[in-house]
Amino acid sequence: MLNRFSALLAALWGGLLLSVAGLAAPSAFAVLERAQAGLVVARLFSLEAQLSLGVGLLLMLMARRRARDRGLPPISAEFLLPAGALFCTVAGYYALQPLMAAAKAGQGAWSFMALHGVSLGLYGIKLLLVLALAWRSTAAKAPAQITDPAKSS
Repeated sequence: MLNRFSALLAALWGGLLLSVAGLAAPSAFAVLERAQAGLVVARLFSLEAQLSLGVGLLLMLMARRRARDRGLPPISAEFLLPAGALFCTVAGYYALQPLMAAAKAGQGAWSFMALHGVSLGLYGIKLLLVLALAWRSTAAKAPAQITDPAKSS
């Protein structure tokens, strides 16, 4: 059950990332004035970042639980992929957004476009990590072997 919920959560997370970046943001800029579209997209990415923190942490906890239940090492691809996506969220949104706001106001060493490019790159990496996690989650897993101590003696 935990495997199926993890796969579903990873797939929904990937779908959210694709929808925000591939549909919602371009659509906002296509139909709204640039300033209004920027406000709408900023709100979308704010909500996406908050959701990503929660979903990523939940998937990491679930990966740790599955590893513990199976007697496997706690650090695995199923743990590292959402951890990498969380890093990209924190760096790409929470660290760069204040710098981007300062760059818009003419402050800071980097231009807004340079920071936007870095943010876009981190979002792309996060998307690839989440899609890889969703893909790996659909792989057929061998059922855990239940050993009967009475039979092994």
